[in-house]
Amino acid sequence: MKIISYNVNGIRAALKKGFLEWLQSADPDVICLQEIKANKEQLDLSVFEEAGYPYHYWYSAQKKGYSGVAILSKTEPKNVTYGTGIEHMDFEGRNIRVDFDTCSVMSLYLPSGTNLARLEHKLMYMADFQEYIDTLKKDIPNLVICGDYNICHEAIDIHDPVRNAKVSGFLPVEREWIGNFIDSGFIDSFRHFNKEPDNYSWWSYRANARNNNKGWRIDYNMVAEPLQEKLKRAVILPEAKHSDHCPILVEIED
Repeated sequence: MKIISYNVNGIRAALKKGFLEWLQSADPDVICLQEIKANKEQLDLSVFEEAGYPYHYWYSAQKKGYSGVAILSKTEPKNVTYGTGIEHMDFEGRNIRVDFDTCSVMSLYLPSGTNLARLEHKLMYMADFQEYIDTLKKDIPNLVICGDYNICHEAIDIHDPVRNAKVSGFLPVEREWIGNFIDSGFIDSFRHFNKEPDNYSWWSYRANARNNNKGWRIDYNMVAEPLQEKLKRAVILPEAKHSDHCPILVEIED
């Protein structure tokens, strides 16, 4: 199973930049989208079906043009779960999961901490999400949690760790949380295969950051430890340019 995660920073904008053509070329079995910034009623859903994804599930924020996640799949899952059941998480449309026989794939869009109030919300979300996953894993051990975590884990994951040490996304408390999340039973699939620096998944639109590769690695395909032996490869796909993020891919044996 080939799974891609992609924060598209607005699915309608990405479609205008050739997203569908790229999707057909990349040819994942499942793609998890974050920050769709649209309700499905605002989209022509037939274009995704024509591209080879007849099964598509959308979970939008209550606030129009904001946040939202989706999953497109070539094959029909046996179950779809919208949200987490935790109100302060769900009204912003940040979590959707599809269950297959061999694994369950989740699209996650963790909040950013752009100001103090949002940072407090993010920290609360992180704590509650960990608790939610700890419980979920008891029934669904073969989890793949794909998405924009809005956190760099280690200094290797950010272009300037010294200057960004007090910036949300690389705060000690955030880094500690994602480290603990991994330690709770997940594999950072990209780092499992690649220990090299200068690999990022997000770049600011400012100061020509992407062309200079001054980025952050904040997107992850976290794979539950029971699937470790089935991991085949994990890569970042920076050549795709429909967003300020780029897609990330993990491949798991069926």
